[in-house]
Amino acid sequence: MNNKQLQTWLIKPSNTLIMGILNVTPDSFSDGGKFDTPEQAASHATKMIEDGADIIDIGGESTRPGAEPVSIDEELARTIPVIEAIRQQSDCVISIDTYKSKVAESALDAGANMVNDISGLTFDEGMASLVAEKETPVVIMHIKGTPLDMQKEPHYEDLMEEIKDYFTAKIAKAKEAGIPNTNIILDPGIGFGKRLEDNFELIRELKQICAMEYPILIGPSRKSFIGTVLNLPITERLEGTLASITAGVMNGARIVRVHDIMAVRRTIAITEKIMGMN
Repeated sequence: MNNKQLQTWLIKPSNTLIMGILNVTPDSFSDGGKFDTPEQAASHATKMIEDGADIIDIGGESTRPGAEPVSIDEELARTIPVIEAIRQQSDCVISIDTYKSKVAESALDAGANMVNDISGLTFDEGMASLVAEKETPVVIMHIKGTPLDMQKEPHYEDLMEEIKDYFTAKIAKAKEAGIPNTNIILDPGIGFGKRLEDNFELIRELKQICAMEYPILIGPSRKSFIGTVLNLPITERLEGTLASITAGVMNGARIVRVHDIMAVRRTIAITEKIMGMN
């Protein structure tokens, strides 16, 4: 998929897109430290595209529970050379996973096509206006707290209503800044300020968020809610990830953010066939 194809898809989302995770960090929960050089990262991106990834999501700061923030300069040093290296090889869609507007701006200037903001346009007041100015798609994610404290006893009176209220407010903020509906993607934030049971409820009740009529992204890949139920380490959570993906797609998710591209591509092919989508 290239940027023009993404723009067409956003106007009328149809098939499920696969967003491949590319963390260029030393401390991400699953793949931290694996892609230390731009060459290694670009090579992995190429492999993910060959395996079926539609979007490559590049992150230069870990947002795992308890993660400490990094400086703008450090995040730029980690991500921009990787974007440039990938762009020399491919016209694939590149997403920058950041909540910092200066990082997003540099990434877009270097060839990225969209922004994945875990803070839902909240942590950096300049992000909404930047996204509007650049006319780029943006993922608005729900988070309760910050990565540093989000898993310290999160609590909800009504999970789905609170998340929908959050999205209503963030969408209004996006529109006020000049971001059109067709550039907004929603992510309920599995694992981001959620209790174990909340993550399963999100997937089970995802149609409630789909009713807001924006493309929905989910990111359950290898996360701790799977490991807790199955009592398995990060490296053995593929089946749980695939089950979560299947349920999520059947309940309306149209972008899935994952590590295991080929397995997910095959899973989605069968899921969509069951749904009568292909």
